[in-house]
Amino acid sequence: MKAVVYKEKGVFSLEEREVPVIKDPGDAVVRVTLCSICSSDIHIKHGSVPRAAEGVIVGHEMVGEVVEAGPGVKKFRAGDRVSVNVETFCGECFFCRKGFVNNCADEQGGWALGCRIDGGQAEYVRVPFADNGLNLIPEKVSDEQALFTGDILATGYWAAQISEIHKGDTVLVLGAGPAGLCTLMCAALYEPGAVVCADISEERLEFVKSRGLADRVINPGKEDVEAVLKEMTEGRGADVVIEAAGGVDTFQLAWKAARPNGIVCIVALYEEAQVLPLPDMYGKNLTFKTGGVDANACDDILALIAEGRIDTTCMITHRFSLDEIMEAYDIFENKRDHVMKIAVAPFQKESAVRK
Repeated sequence: MKAVVYKEKGVFSLEEREVPVIKDPGDAVVRVTLCSICSSDIHIKHGSVPRAAEGVIVGHEMVGEVVEAGPGVKKFRAGDRVSVNVETFCGECFFCRKGFVNNCADEQGGWALGCRIDGGQAEYVRVPFADNGLNLIPEKVSDEQALFTGDILATGYWAAQISEIHKGDTVLVLGAGPAGLCTLMCAALYEPGAVVCADISEERLEFVKSRGLADRVINPGKEDVEAVLKEMTEGRGADVVIEAAGGVDTFQLAWKAARPNGIVCIVALYEEAQVLPLPDMYGKNLTFKTGGVDANACDDILALIAEGRIDTTCMITHRFSLDEIMEAYDIFENKRDHVMKIAVAPFQKESAVRK
């Protein structure tokens, strides 16, 4: 089969690999019908994910059809349409029992697919702990609608959840990229009083405005984000700030824009270490929440998609076949052609529609 492989720092290549097989009783093999490229894949390529293994097949955003299930798999069988979770988790260890699946203690636990074990930018993928790592796609939900469930949409859902958004709150989301857009969609589920989105890209801010994903958009290059938030909140600042940008100075902006006793949730993945200036923030009494997504609510997300309450298909700006994925990577990594997200169909020989 064809697959995208992380060769070494700076090098991805499309290669021929063996079709995966069942290794453990809890495994399933999934025929990938649609996959995508994530910013985390770019971080792997740049060498910014230390745990990523050279020679691994990348890709952790995918949906497909089960072609084989191991004897220990109870929830799924051949022919089931499924979304694949970005995280592999046993469901039994200390962390899994508490819902902290990102820190599953199993050696294959956490973010493994497409990082430490072969992922889904390929025709087939082996999914360990399939009863936990797969979710059945409702009949009326399309592959494109379900594509981001296991990763960036799960990230947005998790970020909104742990940020403790209350009805009437003022919420600031930094970043209007795919993770930021998913966060905006999920923050709205909590009925905040106002949702504000900040990004330096006018094009992306226009995207947010045109789809009604925020009540107010701010370009930090043109407006003072802190001042705008204080004006909106009688001088307090945002009740909740969710940092999904991962820019050079966005971490600093996140805590500065939050009100005293507010919550700052960091979901961005930085390529450089960040500084926590405790003397400067002394007395602000902020609560910080950070880290990788605990993608433990994918069934709930799929139900919301089926109900029409979340729709991420607007983010798909380009469609390619797997044969063309290196071209897709060039577009995505270099932000060409107004790209937002790319859908890749492994069993489509050539792209019928590029954009």
